[in-house]
Parts: sequence; structure tokens; C-alpha cells
Amino acid sequence: MAPRVLVSDKLSPAAIEIFKARGIDVDFEPDLGKDKDALLARIADYDGLAIRSATKVTAKIIEAATNLKVIGRAGIGVDNVEIPAASARGIIVMNTPFGNTITTAEHAISMMLALARQIPEANASTQAGKWEKSRFMGVELFNKTLGLIGCGNIGSIVADRALGLRMRVIAFDPFLSEERAVELGVEKVELEDLLKRADFISLHTPLTDKTRNILNAKAMTQMKKGVRIVNCARGGLVSEEALKAALDAGHVAGAALDVFEVEPAKENSLFGHPNVVCTPHLGAATSEAQENVALQVAEQMSDYLLQGAVSNALNMPSISAEEAPRLKPFVALAEQLGSFAGQATESSIKAVAIEYAGDVAEMNIRALTSALLAGLFRPILGDVNMVSAPVMAKERSIKVDEVRQTKRGVYENYIRLTVRTTNQGRSVAGTVFSDGKPRIIQIKGINMEAELGKQMIYVTNADKPGFIGAFGRLLGDADVNIATFNLGRDEAGGNAICLAEIDGRVTPDLLAKIEALPQVQQAKCLTF
Repeated sequence: MAPRVLVSDKLSPAAIEIFKARGIDVDFEPDLGKDKDALLARIADYDGLAIRSATKVTAKIIEAATNLKVIGRAGIGVDNVEIPAASARGIIVMNTPFGNTITTAEHAISMMLALARQIPEANASTQAGKWEKSRFMGVELFNKTLGLIGCGNIGSIVADRALGLRMRVIAFDPFLSEERAVELGVEKVELEDLLKRADFISLHTPLTDKTRNILNAKAMTQMKKGVRIVNCARGGLVSEEALKAALDAGHVAGAALDVFEVEPAKENSLFGHPNVVCTPHLGAATSEAQENVALQVAEQMSDYLLQGAVSNALNMPSISAEEAPRLKPFVALAEQLGSFAGQATESSIKAVAIEYAGDVAEMNIRALTSALLAGLFRPILGDVNMVSAPVMAKERSIKVDEVRQTKRGVYENYIRLTVRTTNQGRSVAGTVFSDGKPRIIQIKGINMEAELGKQMIYVTNADKPGFIGAFGRLLGDADVNIATFNLGRDEAGGNAICLAEIDGRVTPDLLAKIEALPQVQQAKCLTF
């Protein structure tokens, strides 16, 4: 019986033909995604669901999707899919991360030009029969400084176009290496420097806990008076309340926004402001981009449903069906090691070295390296998968070295990750025990055994009396339960590490109290 796919959003007719040509039974109902009850009643009949942004794939929909194997998002954003719920049901979520990059970059440049020359307001005035030539005094882009917050795939294209307009381009991106910056022709800077120097600021970074409200009230006070802000990335990167106050005060000269904190944005405090240009999330809205992502998602879904091949998956490694059972626990280990290092690393990454020892060295280490890089980049870059992670490393000129060691030591298999930053090196190693569960076995050269839970506190401290008691009291006073507690040290009275799994949330205030303990050198909250 042929696999069945439901297309519940508007998708190119050419994509529908791809499904049919590959032998997929496809139902094209582009308005079904707007009717939650109708989708809920139908979804159990399908092996695949192809969507754009209109269909909201909630946990309730996923629970009803008893036969669903894959969700394909034609586009990059998957905010409308509850990925944890899909993962729990074994449903693969795919996207098409590179189909609309040029379109989005071009829209950012268009918005910057429209803002500089007040084109929307001038157009409305002229068509209303006015001739207000003196009212619309614009500014040139020539010789102005463009500050990019995020210089990945889209940001680098914006940089290229801006350099063609003879702008100076500076960029803040923790994953951008100096070599890649030179190659792009941009100057790598810290965020504070960018805010002080930029005449225009354009955002090209995912929305994560670290980037939410990256342009807040404090950041805007640091900006040059007369700065203009462009956001075609994600709503929530710019505080709309702070932006309005800065616009009203005249400190920010203008803003061009394609994305908003709440979408669809039918009401917004910035609407109607004379110095604000708004578009309804049009970054990917060109016929070329729509066609590209539609064709790509149809091919990816067909490959998986017919052959078991996985590509551009956000919640599953890109490995063949034959390799999956053996690789699965080591993929989980690799992602955890990468995530640990990514959350613990604060400065720019220059190089990554990965050592595979024992039987794991004979496996598909390319897939394992991709999983590790995805875990490493995800805390900063958001939606990163095994396909996009190596590309991101290459774009940022992050050197990745893989070493196979066939010799065995205390452990039959292990993976060791070493991350080199501009300031230091950091290593973490792990293995998979016979129960199939990953374990950390070494951090910064200090041996320890620990299973990573969902919520962890990682502490580096001096091996001196009193730490354990003080640490436990702080958590107890905050009503935070310790689920597991693991310790390691290099020598008596030397450097020590604590890794504790906790139940509950560690507030910034509690973390500050832990860091203030006399024995503590560093404390971080980690999530897995």
C-alpha cells in the first residue's frame, strides 16, 4: 500500500506532482490547516503531513496522528510544530533550511532602502495628491556602517549586498571566526561596539533564550543617535516597547519590521508611527523561494517514506535505516557532549577536535560529528540539525578535526570533544554503558561518571571543605531538590567539578548565590 501524505497548506503544484511521480498517495487540501477540528478528524489517515506556516501541529494533533511518520515544513521556521511531542511519538520533523535565504536577505536590504528614503510614507503622500518634496529628506547608505547581529547564511548574503552598496559592515556573531569575517569582508566586533558604531542595525539570528530582546531598552541607549533598525529575522529579538520609546524620543530614527512579537500582528503599538515601515512576515515571500522550499520538502518526505532516508530533520540524525539501531545511543551521546560544551562556552569557537575510541571509531563518525556539532551550536543558534550544523561550521571557518582511536582503555568506547575558543580549551568525554544510556566520564581532564538529566547545575570549584554543605543548603532553602549528585577532582585540594541533576528551576538569584560561595569558580545551569 502506497504511503499517504496530506498537504494542508498552500504548496506549489509542482511539489504535488513530485509526490505523485514518486508513488505517494497525496491529498492536497490547502485550507484544511486553518480548521483545527477538521485536521484533527483526518490526520490519523496519513503517513506524512506537508505544511507551511498556517497549519498548527499541536500536541493534540500529534496525539491523534496514530499513523504519522513525518512532518515536512516547507520553510525554515518550525514554531508551528510542537517538536517535543512529535519526538515522543517517533515522528520526524523536517524543514528546508536553505530554500529561502536569498529571498530573506534581499527583503532585509529592501527594507533598509525603504527606511532610508522613507519610501512608504512618500508613496502614500504622493498618491494622496500632495507634493511634499521637502518633507521626505532621506539618508544615503553609501559609506554608512551596517551592524549585523548574526552573520550566518542569511546574514552573510546581506553583508555581500551591503558591501556592493559601498557600506562598511561590522558583525556580532559568537560563531563567526576571524578568518570567515575576513573572507566575507566584514569586521567582527562585540555587541557593545556594534551598538555604538552602527548607523543601521539588521538582525539575522534565531530567537533563543540568549537572543530574546537582544535589542532592549538598555541596548538602545548604547546606540548612536539616529540609528535605524531592520528586523526580518524573528519577532521577540527587538523589544517593541523599548523601540517605540526610543522612536518617540528621537534616539532611534526609524525601524523596518517584517516580524513581530505576536503574529499575525493585526494590532501593534508601532503601527501608524511615521518612522516605522512594516510588512506582514514577507521575508520568504517570493515565487522562487516558495517553489524551492515546496519542491525540497516533497523530495525529502518522499525519500523518507519510500527509502527511510532522513535529511534536514530537526529531531533525528541523518543516517540510513540500517545504521540507526547501532548508532542511536552514540548519536544521543554526541548530542549531549556537544550541548554540554555549547552551554558552557561563552567566547567564540575557533576549532573543534573529536576523538572516537574503540568500536565507535568504526561507525559512521560523520553522522556522529554532525550530531555533536548540532548539539554544540543549538544553545546559541536555535534550530540546528545534523544537516545544517556542518554547513554552519564551514561558514564560520570553525576547524573540525576527527581522530579515530582503535585502542581501548578503561572504557570500550568513548567520544571526547575538545572545543578551542579565543580564550581557552574545554574538553568533555562520554561513553555508552551496556544499558544503552550515555554517561559523562570526564570534564576538563577530571574523571567522573554522570548521567545527564533534563536540568543540571554544573559547578567548577576548589576542592576545599564546606562546599557540598553550602551548596546543598542553598538549594534546600530555595526548595530545589537534588536528584543526582556527582563529583570529581584532579587531586586533593586541587580543582574539582560538581554536576548535579535537579528538580525545579534555578533562578538567576539562586545561581548568583551559588557563584558567590567562596570555593566556587563558575556555576552554570544546563538543560538537556
